[in-house]
Amino acid sequence: MRLLIDNKSILPIYDQIYSQIKEQILLGELKEHEQLPSIRGLAKDLKISFITTKRAYEELEKEGFIYTVQAKGCYVAAKNSALFKEEQLKKIEEHLEEALRIAKSCGISGQELAEILKTLTEEEE
Repeated sequence: MRLLIDNKSILPIYDQIYSQIKEQILLGELKEHEQLPSIRGLAKDLKISFITTKRAYEELEKEGFIYTVQAKGCYVAAKNSALFKEEQLKKIEEHLEEALRIAKSCGISGQELAEILKTLTEEEE
């Protein structure tokens, strides 16, 4: 598992950890039932507070991305397909909103943008 902490980021460190682990789970880089580093071990590796790491893990567990086995550690939870799909739809919406903003800034209509998407979709089939 790779994590990069940016001390200059406006995001709190626990949120950076949470987001990066969540992303790796959603992308399949961290596999179901794979053991995560211990909270203390990760804190030591990242040179941050144990409490910060614990908070990130708690958020991940609360949202169903990881589970804890008492006295054994934290593991990647089995993918909840509905949750996974919802996360992916959110990303698609964000990208499409950005494409729409770019299109509007250079005078491309929504209909033209839809035609581009339709063409791209047909090319994939």
